Amino acid sequence: MNLILISLIVLGCTGLIAAVLLYAVAQKFKVEEDPRIDLVQEALPGANCGGCGFAGCRAMAEACVKASSLDGLLCPVGGAATMDKVGDILGMKAAASEPKVAVVRCNGTCEARPRTSRYDGTRTCAIMNSLYVGETGCSFGCLGCGDCVAACQFDAIHINPQTGLAEVDESKCVACGACAKACPRNIIELRKKGDEGAKMVVLCNNKDKGAFARKNCLNACIGCGKCQTVCGFDAIKVENNLAYIDADKCALCRECEAACPTGAIHGLNLPPLAKKAKPAAAAPAAAEEGGNGKFDPACAAIIRSLPTKRAQFPYLQQMAQK
Repeated sequence: MNLILISLIVLGCTGLIAAVLLYAVAQKFKVEEDPRIDLVQEALPGANCGGCGFAGCRAMAEACVKASSLDGLLCPVGGAATMDKVGDILGMKAAASEPKVAVVRCNGTCEARPRTSRYDGTRTCAIMNSLYVGETGCSFGCLGCGDCVAACQFDAIHINPQTGLAEVDESKCVACGACAKACPRNIIELRKKGDEGAKMVVLCNNKDKGAFARKNCLNACIGCGKCQTVCGFDAIKVENNLAYIDADKCALCRECEAACPTGAIHGLNLPPLAKKAKPAAAAPAAAEEGGNGKFDPACAAIIRSLPTKRAQFPYLQQMAQK
C-alpha cells in the first residue's frame, strides 16, 4: 500500500514540475497575435478557396492586418461588401474593385470539332492533357472531363452534355479562380463581369496558324486580323495567331463580332447581333473625347444603358441625340 502511495506522489510531483516548466517556456517564447486578425477572419466568408491569392481566410486576414493599405487585397467571394467590413475593422478604406467572372475561352462544340479518337482512361483533363492532344485535333480546346467542375466549391460551372464544353453560371460564380487553376490548358480566364454581365470575348485559345486551326475547329480564331482592323478603340490585338479583347478599352460596339469570319467573337449577355446587309466600310473613328463612331443602333442603346460604359464613352450620349 505504501509503495502505491509513494508511486502516486512521485508521479504527481513529476507531472506538476513538468507542467510548471512547460508553462514557463510557453510564456517565455509566446508570440503575441494581433486580436484584429480574428475579427477580420470572422468578417470573411470562410470559403478558404484561395481566390484571394492566400492559402485561406486566416492567411488573408493576417495579410490585411499587416498591410498598410488594402490596395491589391480582395476577397472575390465576399466582394466589395466584405472588404468594406474589413476596412471598417482596420480603419482603412477598401479599394474599389470591379466584379469578375470566369469565362471559358472555347467554343469548340461537338459539331465544330469532329472527334478523331476516343480516350479510354481516367477521365480527368490533367491526365488526358499530359498523354496526348485529346479526342479532337485541337490541342488548345476544352477537354470536357470536368476538372474545373470538381474544383468549383460553388456549383458555378458544369459540362454541357450537348456541346461537351464547360459552361459558367455567372449568377453563382464568385471569381475565386479555382476552375482556372484546375484547367491544364488555361482556357478559363477571370474577366471583368461588366454592367449587367455584358462583355465581348474571343471564345478561342487556339494559337495554331489559321488554316490548321480552322481544319481542327470550325469556330476557331484564325488570326486574320479583321477584328483588329474594324475596332476603332484599339481594344483588340492579334498575337500568336489569336485575337484578344481588352475589356478596359472595349466599347461593346460589336463591330469585331460582325467582322469575324468564323464566329469566334461573342457578345456575352447581349442580344443577338442584327445581320447587316453590307459589311462595315470603315473602322469606327471614335475616341473617348468624341468622334463619329458607327454603332448598330440596338448596340448603341444597350451601351448607353450601362453605367460603366456610359461614363467611359460619354460621346455615346451625344450620338443618341443626333
